[in-house]
Amino acid sequence: MKILCEVFRSPRKAGMYLYVKRDEGLVRVPESLLSVFGDPESALVIALDPQRKLAMADAQTVLGELEENGFYVQMPPASFSESLLSTLKIED
Repeated sequence: MKILCEVFRSPRKAGMYLYVKRDEGLVRVPESLLSVFGDPESALVIALDPQRKLAMADAQTVLGELEENGFYVQMPPASFSESLLSTLKIED
């Protein structure tokens, strides 16, 4: 499986990235996430397949989340993300 994916960086949280399917854009991203994430800034577009090497995420995990939820959030390194997780609440 190969998906054309757009990656957005958060203007509010350094090291936080949002992956979405290019053809769907941000339509499946919950408003509660976008309110914490900020106005998404396009960082890059990639063809993502299970063998693709990503710096901070597993490509297979990203692909699964894109199929199931329509987005994948890459959190900053652990020291920052632990405090962020306590403030980020995504409601279904």
